[in-house]
Amino acid sequence: MSKGKRDRTTKARQIVEQQRAAERRRTVTIWTSVAVVVVLFIAGLVGYSLVSNQDDGKLTTPSAAVDEGTAFAFGSGPVTVDIYEDFMCPACNNFEQAAGPALKQMVDSNKITLRYHPVAILDRYSNGTEYSTRASAASAAAAEEGKFVEYHDVLYANQPAEGTDGLSNEKLIELGKTVGLTSDAFAGAVNEGTYKAWATQATEKFSERDYTSTPTIVVNGEQLKGPNDTLPSVDQLTAAVEKAAG
Repeated sequence: MSKGKRDRTTKARQIVEQQRAAERRRTVTIWTSVAVVVVLFIAGLVGYSLVSNQDDGKLTTPSAAVDEGTAFAFGSGPVTVDIYEDFMCPACNNFEQAAGPALKQMVDSNKITLRYHPVAILDRYSNGTEYSTRASAASAAAAEEGKFVEYHDVLYANQPAEGTDGLSNEKLIELGKTVGLTSDAFAGAVNEGTYKAWATQATEKFSERDYTSTPTIVVNGEQLKGPNDTLPSVDQLTAAVEKAAG
């Protein structure tokens, strides 16, 4: 083969290889573009799903709520007593068993305005079921039907232990029926989580007010504690109310 012919053959092979390399690059580019489009499409679906879920969980503040929509008030006495509680909190239950009757008596005697603030700081103790949030939301649904105190009391009477799944929505509805919450509206609010976003916001307000544990008891704006940051006794609570009343 002559040198000229060999050069032409070599050049032809180079052109073919260049064309093949260019084709491979085009193929990679095409599939890369397809992959990018697919990723963007999936991201769009995920984003839409998140937005949809946010819409489903939109904030619905109970019409009965007071104090920036965080509490439910009872009585009209001159001294305001605020109680911040988590329905899974054992200390809250202990406080209610000890001080609940005295607080109700002070409401009935027109000495205090009692404001219950359901908060949800113990969701981590219910194995991912968000019991604190669900119970708080259910109490808001009860408040809308004028049964907050009754439902509040029955939730504490049936309080689940920390570290369990808590009560199911079915059980929350069943307990509601025992105190007269028999409407479809109440059951629907529990099953649909109507007030879950509200429970989250109320808990955020609790934190913004620099409270860190439950129960937190506040008398006319002053947090009340027992010795060494323990729970205040009934006598301390009574004395604080009398002092605030002047």
